[in-house]
Amino acid sequence: MQRRTFLMGTAAGAALAAAPTGGLLTASATAAPAAIGSLDELRAAIDRARPGDRIVVADGRYTVPSDRPLTIRDKQGTGRAPITIAARTPGGVILDGPHSFVLDGSSHITLSGFSFRQSTTLEIPETCSHIRLTRNDFQLADIEGLHWVMVRADDSTVDHNHFHNKSTLGIYLGIEGAGTEEMAQRVHIFRNHFSDHSFAGSNGGEPIRLGVSPRALSSAHAVVEYNLFERADGDPEAISVKSSDNTIRYNTIRDSFGGIVLRHGNRTRVEGNHLLGGTEGMRVYGNDHVIVNNHLNGLSGRALVIGSGSERDHLPGETPEARRGNDAPDRVLIAYNTLVNNNGTLSGESHRPHEPRDVTVADNLFVADTGELVEMANTVRFAWSGNILWGAATDGNIPADGFTRVDPKLVTGPDGVARLSAGSPAIGAGTLRKPPVTHDIDGHPRGRLRDVGSDEYSDRAPRNKPLTPADVGPYAR
Repeated sequence: MQRRTFLMGTAAGAALAAAPTGGLLTASATAAPAAIGSLDELRAAIDRARPGDRIVVADGRYTVPSDRPLTIRDKQGTGRAPITIAARTPGGVILDGPHSFVLDGSSHITLSGFSFRQSTTLEIPETCSHIRLTRNDFQLADIEGLHWVMVRADDSTVDHNHFHNKSTLGIYLGIEGAGTEEMAQRVHIFRNHFSDHSFAGSNGGEPIRLGVSPRALSSAHAVVEYNLFERADGDPEAISVKSSDNTIRYNTIRDSFGGIVLRHGNRTRVEGNHLLGGTEGMRVYGNDHVIVNNHLNGLSGRALVIGSGSERDHLPGETPEARRGNDAPDRVLIAYNTLVNNNGTLSGESHRPHEPRDVTVADNLFVADTGELVEMANTVRFAWSGNILWGAATDGNIPADGFTRVDPKLVTGPDGVARLSAGSPAIGAGTLRKPPVTHDIDGHPRGRLRDVGSDEYSDRAPRNKPLTPADVGPYAR
């Protein structure tokens, strides 16, 4: 199918040259109709759009009237031929007003390159599917309680965006679903930059909230990967997981109050994340999680908390009050993580009645010079093996057969990552018989004899490193 291109106040050739990546134009300049010169004509172009069409909007500032949003209703692209509405240059189209785009009953729609400044939530409703938000700049009105983007549509993608500068209650990006208990399926969140959320309250300023407590038992199968969080100070939870069966991997949280928290739900995998120089690390509630290959360095708070529960397990049909409570961790695997120079290393909780059970803590590196390296409260049937402890901090209450105290010979690189050096006793010392990893945090193969901690010793350059602003957001590759 030949892709048609509609232009708003710009020459066709210029729009072609400035097309953002992710769906490049294939039509020639002669295929474009006369330039579009008003919001009314933009609405008309949307109304007549067909699969494969690309509508390009000229740079400028546009105020969308409250009674006439940019409605995308009953428009169906396809997987190979989405309908794309794009700014001529990333960030060059600024959308003011109460609303911008309003979607309903549509699929395979891409919104690219806009600067959203509206004063109400951008909703991606459950009546839609396969909606993509890419290379946009989100700085909505800084209104108390306003959530900026809410995704309820299955198979949606949120990538290469910048969410920044909020000082009031409200989240940057929420993933929910239809009704009160369902979750949108297979949402993919990647290469976004979340920065400068400065809400000073104790709760309610998460950059990403993946579900809410009534949806805890719903499987979302979301993937949150390769995102950068900087100065994410609006909540102790930078990534708040409140649903089941998700993957949180290869993200970097730097100089932020918030961490990664599995607050509700089961069976989430947390792998290969860097948490550097902030406050909170990871907290775990719920069952059957896998937490592997993570690197936590220089946190002023608790690096890794195996929580306690107000409930043993969340169950279908429980009261809303019970569902809001914490689910005690059961059958969680914590392996191949490196925790270095944090104020608190591995700790538990004692202020709830249900203790964690059947947790495996294996082949981790715990290194610190203050406090206790392991400060667990009540535990039941924990399995400890192959951990290496080092530093002036005391061992704490880890069982004697669950660790070795020996210098792992770590070397911290310019990227802030502590890696093994040649001759480290951690090399080849892994104990898990059925390891849940094939590669380390750097992207290097683990091999048959696996090393302790997140790094597998190698003289090759890392394939994965802590992310910087150049790796994410609207202008990244």
